[in-house]
Amino acid sequence: MKNSSFSLLFTSWIIATVATLGSLFFSQVMEFTPCVLCWYQRIAMYPLVIILLVGALKAPESTFLFSAPLVLIGWIIAFYHNLLHYEIVPESASPCLEGVSCSTVYIEWFGFITIPILSLLAFTMIGILLIYFKRTTVDEK
Repeated sequence: MKNSSFSLLFTSWIIATVATLGSLFFSQVMEFTPCVLCWYQRIAMYPLVIILLVGALKAPESTFLFSAPLVLIGWIIAFYHNLLHYEIVPESASPCLEGVSCSTVYIEWFGFITIPILSLLAFTMIGILLIYFKRTTVDEK
């Protein structure tokens, strides 16, 4: 495996790990209760930590195959969550019927950075790196 492929997968792994640890910090340390959409995004993000690490260290050939669906699903959920969060989509279209509202604002750094936008950024960055990884590995073959 070329060094660039390792770097792309390892960087993706770092992003997934930071996102996972960040979500655990928000819920376990800061005691922010996750909404339904947050849970779905976690379900998509957490396995990426293992898949991307194994891909970077041992099996880069199948990494895209296993990680891309999770990234795409997580990105779509995060995008929709942001539409709800910024009231582009009405609250009535939210799957959060019980418990915490999907539009609850726990943090707002610099006036616009919220937990849903952090998730969307993480999935976007991982997705871009995986697409670049896929293109460079195809060129290597």
